[in-house]
Amino acid sequence: MEKRIWHQAYVAGVSPTMDFERITLHEILARTAALYPDHIALIMMGNEITYRQLDADVRRFAAALAGLGIRKGDKVALILPNIPQMVIATYALFRLGAVAVMNNPLYTETELEHNLNDSEARMAICLDFLLPREVALKQKTRLEMIIACHIREYLPAPGEDPFIQQLYALHMDIEPQEGIYEFGALMAGAVSEPPHVKVDFEDPAALISTGGTTGVSKAVMLSHANSSVAVQQFKSWLFDTEDGTEKLLAVLPFFHVAGYTDIMNNAIYRGWTAILIPWPTPEIIIEMTSRYKPTLFGGVPTMFVGLLNNPRFVSVKFDSIKGCLSGAAPLALETINEWEKLTGSTIVELYGLTETSALATFNPWRGKTKLGSVGVPVPETDCRIVDIETGAKTLNPGEAGEILIKGPQVTLGYYNNPEATADAIKDGWLSTGDIGYLDDEGYLFIVDRKKDVIISGGYNIYPREVDEVLYQHPKVQAACVIGIPDAYWGETVKAFIVLKQGQTATEAEIVHFCKETLAAYKVPKSIEFRTELPQTIVGKILRRTLRDEEIAKKKGP
Repeated sequence: MEKRIWHQAYVAGVSPTMDFERITLHEILARTAALYPDHIALIMMGNEITYRQLDADVRRFAAALAGLGIRKGDKVALILPNIPQMVIATYALFRLGAVAVMNNPLYTETELEHNLNDSEARMAICLDFLLPREVALKQKTRLEMIIACHIREYLPAPGEDPFIQQLYALHMDIEPQEGIYEFGALMAGAVSEPPHVKVDFEDPAALISTGGTTGVSKAVMLSHANSSVAVQQFKSWLFDTEDGTEKLLAVLPFFHVAGYTDIMNNAIYRGWTAILIPWPTPEIIIEMTSRYKPTLFGGVPTMFVGLLNNPRFVSVKFDSIKGCLSGAAPLALETINEWEKLTGSTIVELYGLTETSALATFNPWRGKTKLGSVGVPVPETDCRIVDIETGAKTLNPGEAGEILIKGPQVTLGYYNNPEATADAIKDGWLSTGDIGYLDDEGYLFIVDRKKDVIISGGYNIYPREVDEVLYQHPKVQAACVIGIPDAYWGETVKAFIVLKQGQTATEAEIVHFCKETLAAYKVPKSIEFRTELPQTIVGKILRRTLRDEEIAKKKGP
């Protein structure tokens, strides 16, 4: 690609241009299994699965799916946490040329009904105790078949471990029903080799939902090419990591694009070990880190904050970790400094969307990072900042506008939604809906979401800027501001705050703190203290939910 100002920030050995290997995702697994057959691919609460076994189980499950009539192009909904069956089912679908439709197991029935209908899924694969809900949805969707997974199928014997005992207790027996199957029984009865299916590099691999934080979700189509290119970009950026050696803490859920790309696909491409964490509480993360010594940890700000606030955290050595990756939300300077002080490892921030296969910009690994920045565009990726009003004028360094991204990792579009696709992608440029600016060295700084801008008295207020000031207060653990309707100003700023454990604060104290840093029109006019804030599964605070709650209050009963 053409030379860009940010290329000068690349560390030695990282090239802005790449000759991408045209290899599909299931071909990646087959190659890794051949290169590292005895290397551990997955660790599930102590049970270790080698790449040889993973590849064999994928082939066997692909054969079972083919036996049930799953063909190339079929959509299959996966409603699973980070357990081996999630990885096996995903790569079995890749092998058949079918499309994995990722779903959060915590979705409500209404949310899941929308996603199943939107994706036109023929089959669902879920945990056994979620089966009654999926059976009920068969009448409202195109579902023809459901496969139930028992979490204990890949667990070690419970022994004296109370957590594994709890997981065994989640087991639910399945009554024989037409169109209902059990994962273990299918695996036991399947032949070892699935039919050969020609899968092209540009074929769709997964549908992953996005937009849930700003409205009705849309199904983003990610091809084998999108995901294959993204993990190759990751390898180029993390230049000092070695194939077949690293261990990844698999905290981010695989149904989310960050877990899908950064953890699952990345680990398989590199021959790394993924330490599976189905339910990422601070206690479990600390236990798995202490026991298995991961070398890389990808998370989101709330995870790092939760760990730092856990009393046991300071007693556990994190010296095995070479580096940490953080995305999805702004990371407070205090969190970065405290983490580095206690662990000795650095948190490197990156930026990506579901539509960019989770990767667009990255602070240079082992290079110059800038606090508050999400780094520079990765190899073969371009970035522009355009004016918000027309989207046509490219802005100068330091001027905030909408972020546009172009690169081979950018989505094919939204499934069955040509209007939304045409609105979001023009001439290969993805309109992210995020507002930011590039500095004079090409580092990207995120200001806010375009839809979240608060307009008060004619002034534009970017909520993220106010959030970051609140996070600097030593008593604040989590914060989020929104605009609430006001007859005179149009909108005023309201802050929602969660205080650190054991701390107390007054509204006047918080307002005074903000006045020391922010212009008067940006200072919150009201403060609400809460014990928790609504979040997505990866820890992104749901600003829209808070706004909807406020609107509902004003409307009354």
